[in-house]
Order: sequence, then C-alpha cells, then structure tokens
Amino acid sequence: MKIVFMGTPDFSVGALEALVAAGHEVTAVVTQPDKAKGRSGQVQFPPVKECALKYNIPVFQPVKIKTPEAVEALRAYEADVFVVAAFGQILSKEILTMPRLGCVNIHASLLPKYRGSSPINQCIIDGEEETGVTIMQMDEGVDTGDILATVRVAIAADETAESLFEKLSKAGAKLIVDTLPKLERGELTPVRQNDAESSHTKMLKKSFGEIDWKKSAVEIERLVRGLNSWPSAYTYFNGKSVKLWRCEVADSAFDGRERAGEILNVTKDTVEAACGTGILRIGELQLEGKKRMDTKTFLLGNQWKAGMRFGR
Repeated sequence: MKIVFMGTPDFSVGALEALVAAGHEVTAVVTQPDKAKGRSGQVQFPPVKECALKYNIPVFQPVKIKTPEAVEALRAYEADVFVVAAFGQILSKEILTMPRLGCVNIHASLLPKYRGSSPINQCIIDGEEETGVTIMQMDEGVDTGDILATVRVAIAADETAESLFEKLSKAGAKLIVDTLPKLERGELTPVRQNDAESSHTKMLKKSFGEIDWKKSAVEIERLVRGLNSWPSAYTYFNGKSVKLWRCEVADSAFDGRERAGEILNVTKDTVEAACGTGILRIGELQLEGKKRMDTKTFLLGNQWKAGMRFGR
C-alpha cells in the first residue's frame, strides 16, 4: 500500500517504523518545519523527519498544509491513504478526500473521550485507570471522525505521561499495521462517535503545571505524574521555582485547608507538605537552576524545616 505519513513528535516515530517494517511504500513523510532550540538557536529536526531520512523517504515540511501549493505537492505523492499521527496541523476537506482510502488518524485515547492535543496527560490527571489508542477515519472536525479500530491500555498506579506515551506509541504502531489491510479489503465497519460522551483536551502550556496547594494531595500527585516530563508540575519556595518530579500521597484525609502548602515534616530523605486535603510526600524535585535529584540528596545541601511554606 502506498502511504503518505504525517507526524511530528516521538509518538509518531513508532508508527512510521512499523509501517516501513510491514513492507508498505511510504512515498513521503509530512512533518512540521525545523525549529531552533535553546539558547544556541541550533536548528533541530522533528523526530519523524530524522526517522524518514534514515529510510531515505522524501520529507515535506509545509508551514501551512492548506495552501494551494502544499495541496498540489501532496497530490503528487500518489498515496492510497494518508496516515496521520500527532502531525500538528488541521487538514482541509480537499486533503481529507485526496487519497482513495481517505485519511486515518492514530489518536492516543479511547475516543470520543479526550479529543484534542493532550489526551495522554489529561487521562492521568483525571485519575483514569485505562486509556488506549483509536484509529479514526478523519473528517473536518477535531478528532470527530468514525472509529475504525481501538486497543485498550491499562494505566499503572505510578504511570507518568512519559511512560504512558511510550506504551501508547507502541500500541498505536501495532494497531495501524493491523488495521490498514482490513481497511483496504473493506472489512471494517466504521462506528460513529457519540458526541455526548466527548471531552476536549487543551494544548499544554507551562502555566498548567503550577501547583495549587489548596487542592487535594491525590489531585496534586496526579498532576505531577500527568505533566512528567513536560511541562512538569512546579511550585515556589523563597521566590524560586521548584519542579516536583515524583511524589506520593502520605495521607489522603488530613484537613489542611488552613495550612495548604506548609511543610509539615522533614526527615533525612523526605519532605511532607500539607494540601487542601491530605499530605503530599515529595520523593524527587528540582530547584530552579539546579539538577533534578531525589529528596534525600537534595536535603544534604538544603536546610528545609517544618513550618516553611511552598507557594508564591
């Protein structure tokens, strides 16, 4: 099968690798433009581009995929289907109907729940015990197309967005390889999504990670895992930001409404802080300008005491 693959981040790489390994002819990879990164301004390729170059696959990087020039460039690749995985741009109706089998999307949730750009993070933040991958026939809406196939993936109690990202990337790669032959043979029965069961996740911003200590310890612990490794959950201490990388709920019933953000207990290897409800035990953190480290190592050089407080 001739495929044009559209994707940008690491999540997409597994699917591209799997399609190549399955013997499909990937006629082109479409990805976002290269970006300058960090203070050096060094140009960095999107992960999918790096993968494409490894297999000598032509790469197309339009700033806007909907322009007439970009549409004509896509048409020249003569694909049977466009496979999309976290590409990062909205496709026009003209593009969606271009290949004979249309465009299919690898979406990292069990649709219709968690449409949008951050389903992996949000399902952890919400305390879900299960998520999955959906292969969807794309339409003009945002993740609203008919469902072609799904696979379920359990969310571990200590799951981070980073670890779940890896699980779902692998699951999506296998699922798209299994689904495409069935699509070509006409063996799939598309299932319309129930819009009443849908929710929409927003594009992540750094500000989403600021901890509100008036929330429960359970909610904050989920936030820490759900935003690991980016943009990360953070708070402030003596005017400096502190990222929290690993925490656990030490007590879920403690009434901390009047003491939210206060450090209640410091031992040689842990720090415990009051939340609106419950107590959060911090296991790994990173002070502004310093390296990420476990709390025991951190406390060797930082004299934190009970009664001190997190927050602005």
